[in-house]
Amino acid sequence: MDDKESSLLQYLVLSGALEAAGISDSGEPLYNFTPKLKEIMPELYDIHQNNMNHQVMRLWEMGFVNLDLFEESPLVTLTEKAFDSDAISSLSEDDRFSINEIKRVILG
Repeated sequence: MDDKESSLLQYLVLSGALEAAGISDSGEPLYNFTPKLKEIMPELYDIHQNNMNHQVMRLWEMGFVNLDLFEESPLVTLTEKAFDSDAISSLSEDDRFSINEIKRVILG
């Protein structure tokens, strides 16, 4: 991480737009965006929302999550496939990261 990224990360943490969430399997710190991100950096919030929506749709298409697209705010739930290590290992690195993050958030 360069100085510019480190400064942005520090700014987001200190402003309350980002909070520590744990440590990844590789030892990297994990963070969650907070609702405050929308007011602090609306463009980053929009990018994050679009990326998350795209990933959830991909995982839904592959049968890892359920959601009702006709709801105004669809609730995402996990399917049995989300806990199948063979199915997860067949995913791309990005998709594996996404399903693991969704599971981390849902399961607490």
